[in-house]
Amino acid sequence: MRLVAITHVPSPNIQRGERTHVEDAEIDYELALRQHAAYRDALRHCGAQVILLDVNRTMPDCVFVEDTALVLDELAIMMSPGAESRRGEPAGIEPSLQQFREVRRVARPATIDGGDVVVAGKTVYIGESSRTNAAGIAAMRELLSPFGYTVAGVPVRGCLHLKSACSALPGDQFLVNREWIDVTPLSGTLVDVPSHEPWAGDVLVIGQRIIVSDAFPATIQCLADLGFECIPVSLSEFAKAEGGVTCLSLVFSA
Repeated sequence: MRLVAITHVPSPNIQRGERTHVEDAEIDYELALRQHAAYRDALRHCGAQVILLDVNRTMPDCVFVEDTALVLDELAIMMSPGAESRRGEPAGIEPSLQQFREVRRVARPATIDGGDVVVAGKTVYIGESSRTNAAGIAAMRELLSPFGYTVAGVPVRGCLHLKSACSALPGDQFLVNREWIDVTPLSGTLVDVPSHEPWAGDVLVIGQRIIVSDAFPATIQCLADLGFECIPVSLSEFAKAEGGVTCLSLVFSA
């Protein structure tokens, strides 16, 4: 069994990407390239074989490859992005996933972004957000129920995606910003992000290691106190594009 992380090169058009809850700030593209390279190194440090794709380069948000698919042990599901500008991305990523999984698809008018999906064991939490509609959640429930998964909707009110404010941690725990989501559906212990680090709820968990943005030192300390090995990465340029740690990869066992 090996760990695979699929990533995508940042687009030179990243400045023109979608923005919802952040202001339009200038992105340093060369710095973004260096930060992405360091992020890939962090994935390797966690034992992943990193695959770097370059198939959607002209699409501004292509680096946020997580939004294109959900990869589980049993199958991969191609998403149906909520933003019109991103609807061509999944088709470019699918051939790579077909090497590892049987692939199913969510089709319009259902919409769903991978950033709205948090998996905790056999429960799949899906954000009810501006990018994911009721039909998208219903489609996921239909696709996943034969494999024993339960799907639960989680209202999102203050951020783009569910994962912007919620990550599943080992030990039946969730790192959350409860100001941005309704935490009622979550079944487990809630670990609150510090109030002065509202964007810190998006972390990438790989075993007992957690890749986390170095912009959130208080959250890093909180996770370290819980016994996790934290791997800080600099993602300032992707944060300007409303991206976080999980957005930049699809990580799964092969």
